[in-house]
Amino acid sequence: MTDSILRERFNRMQQAFRQEPYPSLDHRRDRLNRLLQLLKKHQKEIAEAIDEDFGQRSTTETSIVDLYPSIEEIRHTRSQLRRWMKVRKVSVPLSLKPGRAKILPQPLGVVGIIVPWNYPIFLLFGPLCNALAAGNVCMIKPSEFTPAYGALMSRLFAEYFSSDEVAIIEGGVDVAEAFSRLPFNHLLFTGSTAVGKKVMKAAAEHLTPVTLELGGKSPAIVSEHFSLKTAANRLISTKLTNAGQTCIAPDYVLIPFGQEKAFLTEAKKVAASRYPDWPGKDYCQIIDERQRQRIMDILADAEKKGAEVIKLIDAEDSERFVVPRIVFNSHDQMRLMQEELFAPILPVLSYRAMIDAIQYINDRPRPLALYLFSDHEQEQWQVLQETHAGGVTINDCLVHCGVSALPFGGIGPSGIGQYHGEAGFNTFSHLKSVFKQSSLSGVPMMYPPYNGLTRWLVKLLIR
Repeated sequence: MTDSILRERFNRMQQAFRQEPYPSLDHRRDRLNRLLQLLKKHQKEIAEAIDEDFGQRSTTETSIVDLYPSIEEIRHTRSQLRRWMKVRKVSVPLSLKPGRAKILPQPLGVVGIIVPWNYPIFLLFGPLCNALAAGNVCMIKPSEFTPAYGALMSRLFAEYFSSDEVAIIEGGVDVAEAFSRLPFNHLLFTGSTAVGKKVMKAAAEHLTPVTLELGGKSPAIVSEHFSLKTAANRLISTKLTNAGQTCIAPDYVLIPFGQEKAFLTEAKKVAASRYPDWPGKDYCQIIDERQRQRIMDILADAEKKGAEVIKLIDAEDSERFVVPRIVFNSHDQMRLMQEELFAPILPVLSYRAMIDAIQYINDRPRPLALYLFSDHEQEQWQVLQETHAGGVTINDCLVHCGVSALPFGGIGPSGIGQYHGEAGFNTFSHLKSVFKQSSLSGVPMMYPPYNGLTRWLVKLLIR
């Protein structure tokens, strides 16, 4: 698809938006209902398309981690939309009374969404739901690494939406680059930090506002006061979801000094219980050969530099199935500790005091997520207050992302901006400030020429 064709489609959507710059509540709900119908009616073929793109991804796992959160986001948004759309009254200072002030949430226009390959349903339908609820029209670029899914989306959206409401743009890297250069009213990108920087640079040409959902190395801390068995169960189970190809997966874990062997024992039990006939039908393949080789190179680099790499399942890597691994003796000179892993690999580090674990995290770039396993409320608040992360789950992993009422997004190098729920509605809206002056306005008393009354009023206001 050429730049000129992309620009033509953008211009057509822009003109369509100008014909209806403020869709009614009923119209927005209708769009959300169609979005929901699309997902529910075609869930089987959507899951099968993703399974085809991955080589193997359990359709049940897709339903749990990709489809259901998308449906829940739409339902939550639909139920709250009337409240979010309401004009928000705000207080007025004494000097401007009896004038009135309010905030009008206004649609932005044409929103662009660039979707990654790892959770192609939720990371498309989540932001799209928010953008449509806010009254916008959308252009969507699915990942070139999920071609079967992208083609299916192109066909299904053409059935449920007009091309002036939602447009699916298929293509490779060249199309994604051209897509990023369009003068969107807002652009949301989910993917790596490196590509996110390129997207932001392209968007800057038009001063397009961006939401960047990136990644990084999300840490987990296991407190000495918490059950190591429970922590291992929840850590390993969530880490191996989608074979570790999750932007908020725990990228390393800090455990109390001396508990390394016990943690390894529990981790092996969990992996074996989750995948008793590994890889079976439930374990996910790595998306492509390039990513699989990247993982192997990271492991080779770690072993070369002194790491101890231990398989959690007694099996061999085959095709693009990578056996889950725990890594001990990691250090910062290894790629393992410099790059986001996106793999079924979990480095295990130890600490002697909670302040040491906090310091270790704070010495590194701010992550997209942080996980703490602790039943001590004081310890929980210590970590919450003394660390920075996009979001936190206590005593589990990943699940904060599934709460529609919680804003989702990174901080610093892990991302810019937030969406989900009301945060997403606000992101894709312009919160327009409006002031309505009264016929009894006292403002003219502040006009020149200034006199004794003016000076008395000023003293009264700033006393």
